[in-house]
Amino acid sequence: MVKKVEGYYYGTGRRKSSTARAFIKKGKGQIKVNTRKFEDYFPSEVTRMIVLQPFNTINMLDQFDIKITVRGGGLSGQAGAIRLAIARALVQYDETEGENSGGEEGGSIKSFRRMLRVEGLLTRDSRRVERKKVGLHKARKRPQYSKR
Repeated sequence: MVKKVEGYYYGTGRRKSSTARAFIKKGKGQIKVNTRKFEDYFPSEVTRMIVLQPFNTINMLDQFDIKITVRGGGLSGQAGAIRLAIARALVQYDETEGENSGGEEGGSIKSFRRMLRVEGLLTRDSRRVERKKVGLHKARKRPQYSKR
C-alpha cells in the first residue's frame, strides 16, 4: 500500500507520546519541521543525528526534500518519531520508484528496506513512561523506610 500525497511519499512514526508524519520527494536536501528550518527546530546535534540516521544508512543525504509535521512529547521523542517516519517513507519510495526494486537475490544491490531493517530503523520503540502508583513517590520509588 503506497501512500503518495501531492508528489510526496508518506510515512508515519511514533515514539513515546510523539507522532510524526514525513513527506519526502526527490530534491536538494531541504528539511522543514512544522514549517520551521530543521536546524532551528532541533538545536542539539544529537537529535539532528537521530533524525538523519535513515539517510546516512542509505547514503542519500542530500537527495530528498522533506516536509515533517510532528506533535506531542519532547524533542527526544519527536526525533525518534521523525526517524521512523522518514525510514518508512524511504521504503515507500524505493518500492515504487527506486532503481533497486528488482529484488535481485544475492546481488550487490540492496533494497532500502533491508538496509534500514538491519540498522533497526523500521522497528517502533514501544517503551512508554510507566504510570505513578498509589502510595509511591513515582512509578517505583518508595517512601523511605523508618524502623522507629
